[in-house]
Amino acid sequence: MIHIVFNTADVAVLQQAIALEPSMEGPVLEIKDEYAVGPLADMYTGEGRAARENWWRSILAGGDYEGKVDDKEVDDFKTIAALVGELRRNPEEIVWIWAAQNKHDVSGYYWLLHFLKEFQGRIYILYLNNLPFLNEKGQLFYPSWLHTIPPREYLKARKLARPITPSEFEVDPDEWQKLASENKGVRILEGGKKLVQFDYDYYDAELSKFITGDWQKASKIIHQFLSKGKQTTGDAYLLWRLKQLLADNKFDVQGDVRNMKDFELKTKSATEVATG
Repeated sequence: MIHIVFNTADVAVLQQAIALEPSMEGPVLEIKDEYAVGPLADMYTGEGRAARENWWRSILAGGDYEGKVDDKEVDDFKTIAALVGELRRNPEEIVWIWAAQNKHDVSGYYWLLHFLKEFQGRIYILYLNNLPFLNEKGQLFYPSWLHTIPPREYLKARKLARPITPSEFEVDPDEWQKLASENKGVRILEGGKKLVQFDYDYYDAELSKFITGDWQKASKIIHQFLSKGKQTTGDAYLLWRLKQLLADNKFDVQGDVRNMKDFELKTKSATEVATG
């Protein structure tokens, strides 16, 4: 059995759950890219992959994560090539795909299906969609992320594993290709497995609400957004959006506009706005 998750934090929690249940024993693979943002066109061709890499390279340039594209820390195609090779060599091997109800996991699931179609009947999904679990205090909650589920609760969740149907293998990749053709930059989960798309500036208005009349480091603004925003995304993307807002001269800034802790922002004064 091979397990697949879509977040680094999910790996350790699932490994702890596997240690509690020998029948689940097997490696845990992580799909690392954030497919809920960025271009998707021609994702299964070398040209499309290069275009997405170049996009990420531009987003991360001059920030905390500069160079992450070129260090190949994120190489989902290498991961999936190794997985496909293993499944072809071992016809008894099966895959469990774990996903919670969030846009990141669902986007990763859609991306993944293209590579696994030939293994129908051996690919299982555990989609923890609107399902209650008990937290560490014994309280009922509905998790949006796998890593928030205590390891012991995975023993209950494993019973939800079901084969991905032939219909899903037909319809879901088509849905992903449709999303790719729309050429939008942000994907939001509307419910179930339905993703809707928006332009790259989708988060700007909400992010701007955390910029006040007092100087604040970009890192603090991003942290507040991630803590309080209803829809969030990765801090690297948010840093890029803050820089775009500054490029449009919408806020005052001081410091070196590079890493999150290197510069501060505040709203423009009424005088500045009036004379601007």
